[in-house]
This record gives sequence, structure tokens and C-alpha cells, in this order.
Amino acid sequence: MQSLGSVEALADTGLAGDRYAATTNGRASGKHDPTRQVTLIESENIEYFFGQTGHRLAMPDSRRNIVTAGIRLNDLCGRHFQIGGALFEGLELCEPCNPLKRRTHPELVRVLRHRGGLRARILQGGWVSVGDTIHVQPASLRDQSAFAFG
Repeated sequence: MQSLGSVEALADTGLAGDRYAATTNGRASGKHDPTRQVTLIESENIEYFFGQTGHRLAMPDSRRNIVTAGIRLNDLCGRHFQIGGALFEGLELCEPCNPLKRRTHPELVRVLRHRGGLRARILQGGWVSVGDTIHVQPASLRDQSAFAFG
């Protein structure tokens, strides 16, 4: 994993350069599994882990694509939200897993249960950059097929 200043979110695929967005390997492609297109985690939960265990979890160690601040991602399940020029749909919580625990710290799964982030699908592609604000779409817009950015 590497930190980028900006990345292109590809509709119904994933983030450009991510292994799940690869089109050469159908099994890894986000097109075949919308829950693999984008994962997000709150920086506050990474800090919570440190507060509970005394062990630092570097942002890339979380294995999430986007690190957020100031928004509760759990509240975005079933909601549409915009980051930069891309539109996303929150699908499900991204709970920490045992392979991640083995790579980081034995307490990870217990401490970050229901704090591990969010899996999202990319509804409309666009560029996402560090510092972009997350704009949650009103629930009444959820069933509309087109959104205007601006």
C-alpha cells in the first residue's frame, strides 16, 4: 500500500492502480464484487486502537483505501456520498479480519470490532484527493439514477 495525493475512482470497478480494480484478473476485479471496490476507515478509530492498546497502527497498516476524519462511517451504510468528483454507496461495515490481525497486532480484531471501516461501491467515477470533504446525499436522493456535481 502507498499513500497518494489523489486517485481516480473508476465507476463499478475500484480505485485506479488497486489490485481489486485490475481488469486482467477477473477474480480480483471489483467489477465482480462491489464490496471490494473501496474501503474506508476513520483516523479516529486508528487513534482509538492506540489508546486502547498502546500500539501504533500506521495508516497503511489498516489496509483501507481511504482514511477519513470527522465523519462516522458506520452511519454511511446504505447511503450515497460524494468525495471529490466521485459518488459512492456505503454497502457494509468492513470488519477487521484475522489476516490483518496477524500482520499487525493480536488485539486488532477485538478492539476495532464495528470500528474497522466501511466497504463502498463506486457509483460514478471521478478524482478523489487528500483533503476532499465527504458530502452525504440526502436519503430522498438515494433512488435517483443521476446526480449533478458542482
